[in-house]
Amino acid sequence: MNDLEELKLLLEKKEHLVAMVAPSFPIMYSQSEIISKLRALGFEKVVEVTAGAKNTNAAVAKLFKENPQGRYITSPCASFVRYVRTKHPEMLSYLAFQADSPMVATAKIVHERFPNFRPIFVGPCIVKKLEASEDYPELSMLVITYKELESLLREKNIQTTSSAEEAQFDIEEKGTRIYPFDGGLTDSSGIRNILKDEEIRIVSGYKNCEAILKEFMENKTIRLVDILFCEGGCINGPGVLSPLTVPERKEKVQEYARSTT
Repeated sequence: MNDLEELKLLLEKKEHLVAMVAPSFPIMYSQSEIISKLRALGFEKVVEVTAGAKNTNAAVAKLFKENPQGRYITSPCASFVRYVRTKHPEMLSYLAFQADSPMVATAKIVHERFPNFRPIFVGPCIVKKLEASEDYPELSMLVITYKELESLLREKNIQTTSSAEEAQFDIEEKGTRIYPFDGGLTDSSGIRNILKDEEIRIVSGYKNCEAILKEFMENKTIRLVDILFCEGGCINGPGVLSPLTVPERKEKVQEYARSTT
């Protein structure tokens, strides 16, 4: 049974569910729209994955503060982690696994705040399904993409409704809402106050992976590679349903981040 079908069963049984919404949602929905639709589906709680991203950032910053000579490659991107495991296992030690991905960090927050609820990640990435089921089965996460959410909304004939209460996240974090595009981690974490510009590389797109890994190994000046597998970042994930270009998607996320600060 896939995650979407399992979610349907959980909704039918009226199980206690928390929707963990990835920060790329402004590409397709307003805040009030996605929250009200998820509540109408049967989710009792709706939280922002940006809350977990804040913890991810803190863990990455801590690595550099505690290891003045440390060199790391970010690991929130499940696709890139699997790329390294398959193509370059000799480089696994450089991945900053001490920092949970925002999805995982958010699931841990959910289990602490809402112990009897099942966390359901809603986002742009299909490989997050593998991260959830293979790497963190103990967190009991399910993962659906925005495309799958849209199919479920159509199937259940859910229309937009909103009230002041329905439009609010149960857990939110404004400071990391730029996370889903390339450089989001670096620019929201304070890393630029710890490292020099020449020590940082920001990369997106699978075609650029080999080149940056080679440069990282050859150029010891580089201390952080902030990398996402999709071109432009998670805003261009396969689970997003949008005619917008990558720059237009980025602007949507930035616009939302600016409007809520």
